[in-house]
Amino acid sequence: MRTQRQVVDYSLQKRALLREVLSGRVGTYEICDASPYLKNAARFHGEPIDRRCPICRRENLTLVHYIYGDELKQSAGQARTLTELPVLAMTFREFQVYVVEVCRGCDWNHLVEQFLLGRDGLSSDDSTPESVAAGVSASATPVGSMAGSGASTGTPSGSGVPASKRRRGARR
Repeated sequence: MRTQRQVVDYSLQKRALLREVLSGRVGTYEICDASPYLKNAARFHGEPIDRRCPICRRENLTLVHYIYGDELKQSAGQARTLTELPVLAMTFREFQVYVVEVCRGCDWNHLVEQFLLGRDGLSSDDSTPESVAAGVSASATPVGSMAGSGASTGTPSGSGVPASKRRRGARR
């Protein structure tokens, strides 16, 4: 996406967590804790990717994109499909996107990345009506292809706050 900026990749955190699981210091019951809201978001708004779950190794993972921002008002904290993000980026000045990978089989979930989207990321050359229309119609690079590099922690809870911000991030 053309307006994507300030990307934070959580792959190192994910690797560290998986290393702790493999060594036995963290149990799978602690990390396979996807909420019913997250599982429903994965089912209805998620983007399936061609990567197996690192815990159960049976199911393919699904990416869920959550949006947050003051300008979004009631839409803040909602899951959106990847195809909706470019349209929202041209509609709002700035909002945060959290990408969570979810295994619908064993309830593994982890924050993969976060980034900013919105019109504020456009340069003055890009703000012409033709370039804005081209940005909306252009398809974005699937995040699933990026996620193949390995990613990281967290889950949005029912309250709309990623778990990496609550529990796992505080432990490290």
